[in-house]
Order: sequence, then structure tokens, then C-alpha cells
Amino acid sequence: MTGEQSGLEIGIGRRARRAYGFDEVALVPGGVTLNPDEVDISFAMGEQFRLDIPVWGAAMDGVVDVDFAIAMGKLGGVAVLNLDGVHTRYADSRPIIERIAAADKASINAVLKEVYREPVKPHLITERIKTIKAAGVPCAVSTVPGRAEERAQLVQAAGADVLVVQGTVLTARHSSRSYHQLGFEDLVRSCDIPVVVGNCVHYETALELMETGIAGILVGVGPGAACTTRGVLGVGVPQVTATADVAAARDEHMRRGGRRVAVITDGGMRIGADVCKAFASGADAVMIGTPLAGAEESASKGYNWGMATPDPNLPRGTRIHVGTKATLKEILLGPARVDDGSQNFAGALRSALGVCGAHDIPEFQHVEMVIAPSITSEGKSLQQSQHVGMGKG
Repeated sequence: MTGEQSGLEIGIGRRARRAYGFDEVALVPGGVTLNPDEVDISFAMGEQFRLDIPVWGAAMDGVVDVDFAIAMGKLGGVAVLNLDGVHTRYADSRPIIERIAAADKASINAVLKEVYREPVKPHLITERIKTIKAAGVPCAVSTVPGRAEERAQLVQAAGADVLVVQGTVLTARHSSRSYHQLGFEDLVRSCDIPVVVGNCVHYETALELMETGIAGILVGVGPGAACTTRGVLGVGVPQVTATADVAAARDEHMRRGGRRVAVITDGGMRIGADVCKAFASGADAVMIGTPLAGAEESASKGYNWGMATPDPNLPRGTRIHVGTKATLKEILLGPARVDDGSQNFAGALRSALGVCGAHDIPEFQHVEMVIAPSITSEGKSLQQSQHVGMGKG
């Protein structure tokens, strides 16, 4: 059935498919339960890249600097360093981060545009990567598509483990008369390290990208707390549906004889429940930003802004204040000091696998889900009236 024939009618001759976000679904417990300590939540992308926990830190300047990348790597995840950010434009980025954090609402956009006019320095890219690798942890770096080809050899020579090519929306077939189009097949062939691309929310687009030989794909257009793409452009698909669609493309790609491409849900996850639902929807890993901005180790100590925020013509992000809430270890591994799901993401995932009877993430990707838009409020009136637990929001 074609897209014009499926979905709900929204006007004469126009139909739209119903899509779902994290708050609208819930997971069904399994017929067998497992010890959470005995499930496997590790992540692998090909033979080269493995993580103890399937969590990526988003390439946001307010979150990930060199020190944060090292701290997250030592905890079993990976944090992606933004090669187009302030940490590769300034030898000492700390005063810049502090200036962005201190700016008032009236001046923040002007401050962002000003500080991002400083050019990226190739020698700083090399220096940052080598410092991360010297700490004995994985190093992932992110670049805009227009700079990917020229930076590929530089980041490999410096020792990076993963190259992420990230834009608001990426496709395998981009048309432009004014600038050179990046060819993902050529880029992948030129790299000895895995190439991850994004962002994508569409089945056919994901399938075409996977056929270029990429190792991973980021799912999400505009769901992040600091991103305003959906408000500025009106473009986006709720993350449960987007993840499921891209995961279906992964499975079809494998059926056709291709190797498994890692599906990484990027953005929109606030608490452990969201993380668990992303994996149940088909994700192999998740990429989070704002929850990590609240870590004591974050670059800005409690602020976050999207990668497209400093765009001089059409910003698609904003600076938000999260505040410092916990250590990075508490957020990722626990033990949780609060009861709202904002800490111990790995523990929540392990427990969800155990409750649903899944031994590992591939099994968890097939657990039963139900549409449950009211489940967060069902029976929670006392929590809401007392502003505790799930009623804090």
C-alpha cells in the first residue's frame, strides 16, 4: 500500500500516517523473567568497535570536551567530540564555554554567532584526538558533511576510532549546483575506521544510506531538548516510529546480504524509560545530550545547545539550562540518588531486559509493545499532587 493510500485522512486527497513518541507506548513484561545482572547490554559495531554500555554522548559543545570524553570512555560508553565546535576552534575553550553559559537570553544568539566565527584549527583536531586516545578510551568525532572528506585522513592519522558525519537530515542522494556533494561510498572506502552518518527518520532513505557501506546510522530529526528543527522547519518524526522504521531498513539490508548496520537513536530521551523504549523500538545504541549536560563532568556544568544553534542564517537550536544534577557515573551506572528515572540508565536497561525476558539487546528489540499514552499518569495522582517521583515534571 502506498503512502497516499495508507494512514488517516487529513484533508481531501491527503493522508498522514500516525507516528508515536516515547510517552505514547509501553513495554509488555515477558512470560519469563531474568536476573538483570546476567543480561548483556554491550554494543558492537563491526569487529573494530565495542562498548560495555550502548550509550553515546551527543556531539554538543556544552556537554562533550576532551575531559568529558575521557570520563565517559572510562565508564564504558563513548562521547562524540564535535570537530566543528569551540573545542577545535580555541586552544583553551573553557573561557568560551563560560561566556556562552553566562550570556543572558537577549544576547545569547549573538554571542553564539560571534564565538563560532573563529575558524576550526586542524592541529587542534589532532591534539584533541590524541589526548583522548592517550587516556586509553575510545574516540569518536563528528563533522559536518561538507568537511568529512578533507578531515577523514586527518582524524584517522590522529587515532580516532569512529568518524560521525552529522547533519540535520542526511540522504544518500543530495542535489546541489553550488557545492560538491559528499559521496558516502567513496568516504567509506577511504576510511579504515567505522563511519556513522545521520540524521535519518525514513525507511527508504535509511536503506539507501546503509547500502553505501556505512557502519552506523543516527535516528532523529529535531527531538532533542536543545534542538528547534521541528519548530523552525516543521520537520521530524516521533522517535519510536522513526527508530522502528530505520530498524526495519537495517533488517531488510541484512536480509539482502548486507552486514548489520548499527541503529543509534539520537535525541529525545530524558529518563531511563525513554532509553529502554528506544531499544525496544529497534535501536542498537542511544545517543543522548541534555541528560548528560547535567553531569558534574559536562563541559558547561549544566548548559546545552544544539549543533545548529550558531547557524548565522537560520538557527535550529537554543541554549537551555539543565543545572548540575549528578556525577556522570550516577547518570550512566548509578546508584541513583533520585526516583524520577534520570539516573542509572544502564541499570534501567538491564532491569527492563530482565523483566521482559530478553537475554540481550537483539532479543529486547522484539518485545511486545502497546500504545499507552496515559501510562505515565495512570494511578499517579498522589505523586502529581505531591510533586514527587513521576509527578516532579
